[in-house]
Amino acid sequence: MFDVVFYEPCIPSNTGNAIRLSACTGITLHLVEPLGFNFSDAHLRRAGLDYHDLADMIVHPNFDALLGHLGENRRIFAFTGRTTKSFADVAYQPGDVLLFGPEPTGLPDHILDHDAVTQRVRIPMRPHIRSLNLANSASIAVYEAWRQNGYAGAV
Repeated sequence: MFDVVFYEPCIPSNTGNAIRLSACTGITLHLVEPLGFNFSDAHLRRAGLDYHDLADMIVHPNFDALLGHLGENRRIFAFTGRTTKSFADVAYQPGDVLLFGPEPTGLPDHILDHDAVTQRVRIPMRPHIRSLNLANSASIAVYEAWRQNGYAGAV
């Protein structure tokens, strides 16, 4: 399946929704610290409902720890508004990593420019709109990658 990374997420309800996405699709959700919330946050619990035990989630202390966990030869697609390449033009493969930045700012340059990042991609949207919601963006990306791979494991 695929891995989704939230780099330094700030809004608990987005992470709660991504936990639910993990349970429903089989992705592994990686959270890179620091987090802008704690796991006792009511918004996180409410958004994740009772899916926390069904989700595969790993918290990493920093980006290097994430990369060490993922291992080598993983394709990492960094989602950003700072490219013209559409995420839909990628032929996704099981094991691909979909990387998203924090809600207020997106991925910082040092992550976008990191040697481990295979490619920057964007989700198309109307001009002059800053961004989609983080959890919505992750859902759009996961379902496109999963669709391309025949919804493996789904019923």
